[in-house]
Amino acid sequence: MAPTDLPDTLRLSLLDRSRTRHGESHASAVESTLRRAEHADRLGLHRYWTAEHHAVPGIASGSPPLLIAAAAARTERIRLGSGGVMLPNHRPLVVAEQFAVLEAMHPGRIDLGVGRSLGFTAPVREALGVSEYDTDAFDRDIAAVRDFLHGRGPVTALPVVEDPPPMFVLATGRGLGVAARAGLPVVVGGPRLLADPTPLERYREAFRPDGADSEPYVVVSLEVMIADSTDAARELLLPEAWAMAESRETGAFGPLRPVEEILDRKFRPQQLRRMEEWMGTAVHGDAEKVAGEIAALVERTGADEIMASTSTYDRDALARADEAFAALLPG
Repeated sequence: MAPTDLPDTLRLSLLDRSRTRHGESHASAVESTLRRAEHADRLGLHRYWTAEHHAVPGIASGSPPLLIAAAAARTERIRLGSGGVMLPNHRPLVVAEQFAVLEAMHPGRIDLGVGRSLGFTAPVREALGVSEYDTDAFDRDIAAVRDFLHGRGPVTALPVVEDPPPMFVLATGRGLGVAARAGLPVVVGGPRLLADPTPLERYREAFRPDGADSEPYVVVSLEVMIADSTDAARELLLPEAWAMAESRETGAFGPLRPVEEILDRKFRPQQLRRMEEWMGTAVHGDAEKVAGEIAALVERTGADEIMASTSTYDRDALARADEAFAALLPG
């Protein structure tokens, strides 16, 4: 199967988590995120989103709006957004105002992805001042952000913009119902959800349009790594796989380490199993293999867009992987 077998309407995008690397500063991770945005812009990718994680040693991205502003100033056409803003941590009016400012500065290029995840640890949740957050609260906060942006309530987010940024719901399980009720696009991931398209079918069936242009839209976010061979791509996945396996034991998601260092380690059976399980969920290989797997995924899920979220220690290899990913679509 060739890359041209992918649907012409499919969009390709990136999610960058500002991954830190062992032996480097957090400032280097932030600068790497901005340089990667510039590269993605030149490659013609559709979107570039940044993440929100608090006090995670392996991630230097705690403020998507600030990263979006910096990336937008260094790029020309690519859409920039949040993957996502975690609404439990923020007042809806503040979120609406921040993204109204971004839209005013960079019209037509800003996305607002929202989620409902809490901090990873009890101290982080305490520092953020949030311990509980249910689906009803998520529904209310999404509605509030939209009303503030669109001037549909007693308070309007300023500056007023002609076309407020589109909202996306980062959804697993019940989040799909929230998106359907609100008439919003979804960003989904996870092997269980991607293996069974039934929840996505229910999302489309339950979708309540919010305006004439509102229709179901599915972005699938997953790990994608392209190299000259499957073995080479698998090696590039090792830094993320080890960080994931190690976090299950230490409770802390750490910086990426070089492939060579990981290959020299002696893993316990449980560590090896966790790494293999994680890598088994990633789409990886040469361009032809990856294109075939993505085409099958699109056919199974009806995805409108693929958002690759993988990183690796070697930034040059990551840049080449991004180039190969962008080249999966002709033109």
